Amino acid sequence: MTDTYTPPDVWTWDKSSGGRFANINRPIAGPTHDKELDVGKHPMQLHSLATPNGVKATVMLEELLEKGHKGAEYDAYLINIGEGEQFSSGFVEINPNSKIPALMDRSGDTPVRVFESASILFHLAEKFGEFLPASGPARTEVMNWVMWQMGSAPYLGGGFGHFYAYAPEKWEYPINRFTMEAKRQLDVLERQLADHPYIAGDEYTIADIAIWPWYGQLVLGRLYDAATFLDVESYTNVMAWAKKIDERPAVKRGRMVNRAFGEPQFQLRERHDASDFETRTWDKIGDDSES
Repeated sequence: MTDTYTPPDVWTWDKSSGGRFANINRPIAGPTHDKELDVGKHPMQLHSLATPNGVKATVMLEELLEKGHKGAEYDAYLINIGEGEQFSSGFVEINPNSKIPALMDRSGDTPVRVFESASILFHLAEKFGEFLPASGPARTEVMNWVMWQMGSAPYLGGGFGHFYAYAPEKWEYPINRFTMEAKRQLDVLERQLADHPYIAGDEYTIADIAIWPWYGQLVLGRLYDAATFLDVESYTNVMAWAKKIDERPAVKRGRMVNRAFGEPQFQLRERHDASDFETRTWDKIGDDSES
C-alpha cells in the first residue's frame, strides 16, 4: 500500500466504494422497496442463501428431520443478497438487520420471528430437544463455542475473506493482519479438536453446526479459494473433523438448500419437500445459461 489515507473529520458515504458488494452495502437500515415474503405450507419458513451463515440454518433443519422431527419440516425461499432482496419490506419485518438467514416459526398460534443464525440454532435446539444439552456445564460449553463462532467469523469473513478475495485491490497490511487472525482461529480449533471428537466434547451439537460452515468449509477449500494460502492441511485435527461432518447426510443436503452458485446438481434454490433434492436441483429445472 503506497498511499496513506487521512480520515476526514466527519465520514460521508461514498457510494462508489465497497468493492464487490458496493451495490448492497449501505450505512442505513430499513427497507428499500415493498415486497411481501412468500409463505409455504410447513411450520418453518426460512428465507436465506447458502452462505456459511445460511448453511447453519438448513443443516440444523435437515439434521432435525433426519432424527424424525416432522415439526421441523420447512419451506426455504432464496434471498438473493446481490440483488438486495434482503432489503424488502417483508424481509425487514423478520430481520430488521437485513441479514440472512431469517426464520418464521409458524408452528404455534402466533408466528415467531427468529433472526441471527445462532438464535435460529438455539431456538430449534430448544424447541426439539436436540443437539444442545438441557443444562449444566455441557450446555455452557456448547454455548461457549457457538458464541466463539459468532464473535470470530466476522474476522474470518468480513476481514480475511474481504481483503483476500473481495476487495478491489490487494493490500499487504490488511491481508497480513486478518490472515494472522484467521490462522490463530484455526489453531484454537486445532487444539480443541486434539482432545475431543467434536467441538464441544464427545457429542455432535449446534457448536459443530455453527462452526463447520465457516471453518470446515474453509479447510475443505470451499471459501475464498484460500486453502493453499492458509496452509489448511497443517491443521490435521480440523481437517479430520471437517471431513467427518461433511459426510453426514443432513449436512450434504443442508449445504445444497438456497444455493444459487456452483455446480448445478448441488443447487436446490428453493426447498419445499424432501423429494426436491432428487427432482428440483438446478441441473434438472434450471436454465444452463444461468448456472
